[in-house]
Amino acid sequence: MALKIIFMGTPEFAVPILKSIYNSNYEILEVYTRPATKKNRGQKIQLSQIHEYAKKLNLKVRCPISLDTNEELDHIKKLKPDLVIVVAYGKILPKNFLNLENVLFINVHASLLPKWRGAAPIQRSLMNLDNETGVSIMKIVPKLDAGPVLIQSKIKISNDINYQELSIKMSNLGAKLILDSLKLIEENKADFIEQNEAEATYAKKIDKLEAKINWRQSASKVIAKINAFHPNPGSWFSLFNKRIKIIRAKEVFIQGEPGTILDKKLTIACLNNAVQILELKKEGKQIMTAEQFLRGNKIKIGQQINV
Repeated sequence: MALKIIFMGTPEFAVPILKSIYNSNYEILEVYTRPATKKNRGQKIQLSQIHEYAKKLNLKVRCPISLDTNEELDHIKKLKPDLVIVVAYGKILPKNFLNLENVLFINVHASLLPKWRGAAPIQRSLMNLDNETGVSIMKIVPKLDAGPVLIQSKIKISNDINYQELSIKMSNLGAKLILDSLKLIEENKADFIEQNEAEATYAKKIDKLEAKINWRQSASKVIAKINAFHPNPGSWFSLFNKRIKIIRAKEVFIQGEPGTILDKKLTIACLNNAVQILELKKEGKQIMTAEQFLRGNKIKIGQQINV
């Protein structure tokens, strides 16, 4: 008998995984996602990426403000799922959900657990200059991302990859691993291995204050932050009293006082080495190359940027 599944997810990262399950002809009873938000000054209603995709598939969608109600618990019970799959849903599942008999709750997590449990594992792995990351399929328990792991697979992290690019790779890997996991569960071959608590690290949620560039860090750390925060919230610095987001940059092996413009290519000194900006975005403007920016903005070699 085919597994009956509830899917819970919200951002673009979850879409390929939902697509993979749907195309494999598993029975998706319902899709849970975060409620719609109002965007920008026009207050236009914006559905989550999972909500939009589920609508295209004609799947039932549920968007509770809170899961921790008797109404939501009763609703899950009535659906009688075999399995609940959670992918970046953005809500903590109540204990009474996890205690339901004959329902397995699993999570697709974007790290090699127990490393980088928590809200921002991809960004934190990039900021930490990790050489590799991966995807883990784990059983959900009350403690955050601490459940036993069924399957893991690794991905190498290149020096120039950003959050958006790495997220796509990991999402596609998750789409493959979820099918491997479902097959094991269907065939009663699922073997969940407990995590080593001594090796656990945590990927706390990104704070927008972190996005400001600190030129007193090494160039490699500054580049890592630029990559980790692209496209959102974007790493930035102030120049001519305007906020400049760096879209793409490279490390160059030049030394100077941190925060100093070293040449006419918009190379800025860091604690160790320097960052040459390749693409940027000025407040209220489109993304442009450094060369395009410099045509309309005169800079001076030796000019100091606030650090």
